[in-house]
Amino acid sequence: MSFAAPLFLLGLLLVPLALAAEAARRRRARRYAVRFTAVPALRAAVGAEPAWRRRLPAALALAAVAVLVLAMAKPQRTVAVPVERGSIVLVTDHSRSMLAADVEPDRLGAAKAAARAFIAKLPRTIRLGAVAYSDAPDALQAPTSDHSAARTVIERQRADGGTATGEALAVALRMLAPGGRDDKRPPAAIVLLSDGATTVGRDPVAVAGQARRLGIPIYTVALGTTGATVPSPGFGPPLPVPPDPETLARIASTSNGKAFAAEDDQRLASIYKTLGSRLGTRSEKREITTGFAAGGLALLLAAAAASVRLGGRLP
Repeated sequence: MSFAAPLFLLGLLLVPLALAAEAARRRRARRYAVRFTAVPALRAAVGAEPAWRRRLPAALALAAVAVLVLAMAKPQRTVAVPVERGSIVLVTDHSRSMLAADVEPDRLGAAKAAARAFIAKLPRTIRLGAVAYSDAPDALQAPTSDHSAARTVIERQRADGGTATGEALAVALRMLAPGGRDDKRPPAAIVLLSDGATTVGRDPVAVAGQARRLGIPIYTVALGTTGATVPSPGFGPPLPVPPDPETLARIASTSNGKAFAAEDDQRLASIYKTLGSRLGTRSEKREITTGFAAGGLALLLAAAAASVRLGGRLP
């Protein structure tokens, strides 16, 4: 919680000042008190009043003051609200390493299922594009409000070839910033899913630096386990295809994005749902002064009622 007018919080000093004044008043009252004999007998005859009955009205009044001071400071809370505009490009790797079956049914199948979950989470106001790649980007969809177009690109992927991550990211950047400049435009982001190291094309970390200059963060997801293999194209032994989370983390950090690591399809789907919620919303501060004001008035009324009921006078 934050405050739009924090200087009013100085009014909270009234609470300890009031407590100190009350303590001083009681000390003066004890100093000039008249002593009587047989006090225990008088107490037994009159009946002792619990201390809380005397202090409750004042405590409620001080609590009301504190809450009303907070209301004057205009408290705010941060909420996530859907963005009205924005563009996201899904960049998905369908190189041969995506045949690995360390994720059910295989890496590419899990990636497709997770992408569907991600797309379903996005609000319709977000424009969504897609880039599918292996040796080079081979399927493109410019950002559009028709999310089914990007879904079609994802579903048509077949695992084969190398990994040209840098080239695919460069294509995604051209989609989101055609002029290559950080112009005033709706917010944009790239979501990259890849399971292995770049084997062909430009350095993806260098492209991530360009994305940072354009104000376009890249969120990366590394899929797979270190011991995974795929069949050799020939008759040789299976080929190891470990993920490369280090490079993907560098891409994310360089572009001011965030890196995720997913080793199974359930975890990947969860990450994509989280990304869909995050990229489809923005943080906004909303004032909640009314609630504090109502609470302060309620406490004041309670203090008055308690004072009349328990002490026969207002505090």
